[in-house]
Amino acid sequence: MNRKTKIFLVFMILSVSIFLLNTWSQETKFMLRSSEAADGGTLPAEFTGDGGGVTLPLAWSSAPAETQSYVLIMHHIDPQGKVKWYWTLYNIPANIQSLQRNVQGVGTSGNNSINKRTEYAPPHSKGPGPKTYIYTIYALSSTLQLSEPPEQVSRDVLLYAMKGRILASAELRVVYSRTAGATGKGRDDDRDKEQREDKQKEKS
Repeated sequence: MNRKTKIFLVFMILSVSIFLLNTWSQETKFMLRSSEAADGGTLPAEFTGDGGGVTLPLAWSSAPAETQSYVLIMHHIDPQGKVKWYWTLYNIPANIQSLQRNVQGVGTSGNNSINKRTEYAPPHSKGPGPKTYIYTIYALSSTLQLSEPPEQVSRDVLLYAMKGRILASAELRVVYSRTAGATGKGRDDDRDKEQREDKQKEKS
């Protein structure tokens, strides 16, 4: 075997090894996906205040074996650096690896920064232009024992409570561009309208 052949064989062995290592890394990396939106892709209007205002279906894989629970947070950072959060869900059981569209009854819902309720607040931004929304799933070494009631459990409360418990995390980033003049109506608008009508009835 001449020198060139040896060099070629070494190169091929290294190339195959790197390919297999990258493949194994991808298969074992904790990942978050959605059947309705790719990472870096567009968030369909159905999941915003311009559509049905339902939650995005999500699925995650390759969580650490020691995982005891999950936490999900959806947030957005505005141009001024202010963080807004739209969905907080904690103490998701370790045997759960997906959330269906408009999921109910899984884990415990914390509040959102939009209307302060313990529910999903669909993005309903003011003004046109693309905005990035980040879904983050955290695999924890235990469930969270919080002293605060769910309506007081914010993104910051969860981040503080998770310190020292995070085994792994994964993100899914999606972009939504609201058209100029859009006046989409989500669940919040319907509920606020009902509340106003109830108050009016009480007065009359």
